[in-house]
Amino acid sequence: MRERTLGAMWKDAGPRLRSVLRMVAALLFIFPGTMKLFGWPIAMPGGATAAFGTQVWLGGVLEVYGGALLLLGLFTRPVAFLLAGEMAVAYFQFHQPKGFWPIQNGGLDAALYCFVWLYFSAAGAGPWSVDALRHGRTNA
Repeated sequence: MRERTLGAMWKDAGPRLRSVLRMVAALLFIFPGTMKLFGWPIAMPGGATAAFGTQVWLGGVLEVYGGALLLLGLFTRPVAFLLAGEMAVAYFQFHQPKGFWPIQNGGLDAALYCFVWLYFSAAGAGPWSVDALRHGRTNA
């Protein structure tokens, strides 16, 4: 009987875990967008929603629709690249002026999402995605 090392088992699971990470991150990413656009599941500070056409509203649109596309794994690379840029702008425009460290300035989520989406723009969606179905690569 051939024993598999832990490293070999994780190597085989890597592409599927990439898909799981994409789906979980995308689902969680949608919530700040629904908060900005619909006041759900909680309202923005002050109880309002983002005014139509403002930068915050545009961010909400990108988070809801971009997050949904990433959840499905559809057009993953370009959408993830766009969302990485959105998070970089959010960090440097809204968070970084409040302090140097992300934990200090409230930008921890924006910084982390920026690099998660940058990773997916390079790595792709993984085997459990519409992109993989479109390109015939469902078994990784």
